[in-house]
Amino acid sequence: MTEHSAWVWLAQIRRSQGRKGEVLATILTDFPEKFADRRQLWLLEKAGTPQERSRPVTLAHFWLHKGSVVLHFDGVTTITEAEAMRDHVVAIPREQRAQLDPDAYYVGDLIGCTLIDQQAEGSRIVGVIEDVDRQAGPVALLIVRGERDQEHLIPLAKSYLRRVDLAGKQIVMALPAGLLDLNAPAASEANHDA
Repeated sequence: MTEHSAWVWLAQIRRSQGRKGEVLATILTDFPEKFADRRQLWLLEKAGTPQERSRPVTLAHFWLHKGSVVLHFDGVTTITEAEAMRDHVVAIPREQRAQLDPDAYYVGDLIGCTLIDQQAEGSRIVGVIEDVDRQAGPVALLIVRGERDQEHLIPLAKSYLRRVDLAGKQIVMALPAGLLDLNAPAASEANHDA
């Protein structure tokens, strides 16, 4: 789920769909079925910028279509009105987002957290979480920017987690030996005599 400060982003409008004011949108939530529970949504114009503007809209109906979602808002009845919403983000206030299981986290909450590797010999800061790749495999990968701008890919495996402090923006894990070396810059090759 993509988020910005006070908002949780649910979808981004790509274009009009049909002739009665519907729009086709890219789904940005893990819970597209929740559109059925929501009538009050917000459109964010210039989402994520200091000039961001929001306006409330009422969802008349929706349906999932080929991996996207078609949305129809009350009062939007023409292609022209639908096209005017192109690139807007459909959002809800952060406090209205769906409740998660205790061991599940919103991507937006993880981004910006400091990842700490806690081992028997002590703790060390790995870096700051920049993103989460949920398509990498059975376990999501944390994309962490470490010292000297090095990127680390860390599995968000339950067995590694020791503490998640979202309020303090820290995630403590016990990472397997050698995991951080997987993405280390290649050591310079030794010269070989021919």
